[in-house]
Amino acid sequence: MNARADASATQLRISVDCKAAVKVGALSRNGLSRTLVEALDHDFHPDEVIVPIGILVPKTAELWITMVRSPATADAISDAIENWWLANQTRYPGVDWLVVDQDNGPENNSRRRQFMARMVQFADGAKIHVELAYYPPYHSKYNAIERCWAALEKYWNGALLTSIDAVIGYASNMTWKGSHPVVNFIERVYRKGVTLADDAMRDVEARLERHATLGRWFVDIASSIP
Repeated sequence: MNARADASATQLRISVDCKAAVKVGALSRNGLSRTLVEALDHDFHPDEVIVPIGILVPKTAELWITMVRSPATADAISDAIENWWLANQTRYPGVDWLVVDQDNGPENNSRRRQFMARMVQFADGAKIHVELAYYPPYHSKYNAIERCWAALEKYWNGALLTSIDAVIGYASNMTWKGSHPVVNFIERVYRKGVTLADDAMRDVEARLERHATLGRWFVDIASSIP
């Protein structure tokens, strides 16, 4: 499926994932730095907790990172995808099919009602076919964006992330395949536990075309708007 999307002029594949939460503050992060820094030597509460949501286009190695305040909910992940497409759709004028590679996380799996509802809304609003492809447990290493997180950790290893600006600055200055990522921060605080009632979910489920035998892992969503 990935090979099909990468070879197509009308399909675009993206790799999406949330990095582990980042504690913001003068906290020791068990890294090594070339400059002498002074960190707190106790496990104090962080000033903020930030979650990076990454979107990578494997074919071109272009990387976008959206920072949100923890937690990274279904709505946070959906907003990151929608905002990325709104900012970049003109760069892909012939694309009408988006393949989304992702891990089977609790907030974005194909049984998460709010995420599936948002993906249906996205398909309709963007007038694009959305294909969700999930890696099963213990296989996230095959999701291309995981390598970007390793590069980011290596880049800011030993640095003090004392503010949101510092987190954004370090992320913006790292390089992936020779280029800097596009980094932005969403001020909104997302609420956990948002879901759909059974009646509303039945309408959403009617829009989903699940794989005959791997329905949990592969879902097609065709736009209802021509």
